[in-house]
Amino acid sequence: MSQPRKKVLLNAFNMNCVGHIHHGMWTHPQDRSTEFTSLKYWLDLAKTLERGLFDGLFIADILGVYDVYQQGIALTAKESIQLPVNDPLMLVSAMASVTEHLGFGVTANLSYEAPYPFARRFSTLDHLTDGRVGWNIVTGYLDSAARAMGQTELLSHDRRYDQADEFLDVSYQLWEGSWEDDAVVADKQRRLYADSGKIHPVHHRGEFYQVEGYHLSSPSPQRTPLLFQAGSSARGLQFAARHAECTFVSGSTPQATRAQVDKLRKAAQDAGRDPDCLKVFMGVSVIVAPTEREAKEKQQEYLRYASPEAGIAHFSSSTGIDLSQFGLDEPIQSGPTRAIESVSKAYSGWTRRQLLEQHSMGGRYSLIVGNPSQVADELLKWVDESGIDGFNLTRIVNPQSYIDFIDLVVPELQRRGRYKTEYQPGSLRAKLFNNDRLPSTHPAARFRR
Repeated sequence: MSQPRKKVLLNAFNMNCVGHIHHGMWTHPQDRSTEFTSLKYWLDLAKTLERGLFDGLFIADILGVYDVYQQGIALTAKESIQLPVNDPLMLVSAMASVTEHLGFGVTANLSYEAPYPFARRFSTLDHLTDGRVGWNIVTGYLDSAARAMGQTELLSHDRRYDQADEFLDVSYQLWEGSWEDDAVVADKQRRLYADSGKIHPVHHRGEFYQVEGYHLSSPSPQRTPLLFQAGSSARGLQFAARHAECTFVSGSTPQATRAQVDKLRKAAQDAGRDPDCLKVFMGVSVIVAPTEREAKEKQQEYLRYASPEAGIAHFSSSTGIDLSQFGLDEPIQSGPTRAIESVSKAYSGWTRRQLLEQHSMGGRYSLIVGNPSQVADELLKWVDESGIDGFNLTRIVNPQSYIDFIDLVVPELQRRGRYKTEYQPGSLRAKLFNNDRLPSTHPAARFRR
């Protein structure tokens, strides 16, 4: 008997800024990205995504500025390449107040955080959202952020992951072990809010962190937020295998992506976890219209507003290489980098002309263009052939890209039985894994009482 084909999971991929992935598109007449400082803009988006039964709104973030290309921020400022960028955590409780089910995956850079107050912020959000918050774990890759934080340069790539491992261990102790499940009594007659015998201090003495104290928040619905992570280097893969519940991949073909997915699941299994404990998402961009001809016309229209140069300026900081110094057809040579190691290696030998062509829509994400049936065909091909679980859908024109997808593609996927027709109850983790809490095979479980 054949296994039922998996339903597609879907996050909207966005950022608390003007230019996120598809640079230059903020100039399109229908794009509302310049309203990102308005709360109404985010509340409208959250309600739109819940109408489309999206699993989550995944909010990227960056500390530092893109100042590698042309060795400055002239183009970064001109095209608003993730500058200015506001704090993503501030948005979540407001959006949760106008939705019931939509999850929120929030990026936060642990390199410049202290675990003790950080754990409280996420516990607070988990309480206020009824367990709908996730944390995208990043360690940063910009020297500009390190300098802004008083450091001379970033820690080396692998050392950042060493620090991250310890940060997670401290956080798990706070989230999972400090308060017992029944520590809160809230008995007015006995004047007993919490039982002090069931609240335990954390004692941690490590290489990067020394923490002694009680977690400031009582247990939230998920305790530990749903854990996202995107590293694809050898060290990043090791980190994901130990900690991540949701991971992100990119690939040029379903076959190449399948190799990444298989490697991730094997690494999780080797770490003592169920290989199915990982939900794997791929970044994708979609241009859809009622007919193929209309979709292609829309694509040509969008190309007039996109900025390929802004796209490779963003890419320069991802690699740590000033791509403006190379001729159009001169092969780009990469060397040791403190930026995103996997990206730098993958594009070594490319030319700037090739990168400009790849970034014709202002970004390098896989692009699907067509009518609803064609888009659904392509999405399901990726899921069925690569083994991914779903997609991070980028915005091209915001919010029109999401509205088009919801009105045209979602009904097609539902018609084929490959997308939910209603939300399941419970927390974000429960919706994805049928359990509010991390499983016993996760390293966080050893800190539970």
